[in-house]
Amino acid sequence: MHNWFFGYVRGRNKSLIQKRDDALCRRWYYWTERQRLRYDDALKQLSEREFFISEERIMSIIRTKAKEVDAIVKRGVPKVRKPRLTEQQLCLFMDEDF
Repeated sequence: MHNWFFGYVRGRNKSLIQKRDDALCRRWYYWTERQRLRYDDALKQLSEREFFISEERIMSIIRTKAKEVDAIVKRGVPKVRKPRLTEQQLCLFMDEDF
């Protein structure tokens, strides 16, 4: 083994995953709330044309982000069939560069 190998962290970059998940939530909001696309069509769009990950993984990310927002905002989200992010919640995930 070479010296440069020791201390190298293997695996996926957490920062990049966080940015991807934030971008995915912004696009989910765009397709479902702005464009009024049905949620199954929005899932297909995000999965097959934009992020190239499974629809199940996309829903998991959106649910996780919605829970994070709830923890930040300290209020409950009404039970709905599909996860929803409001524009105000979406702003919590925006980088200052945008």
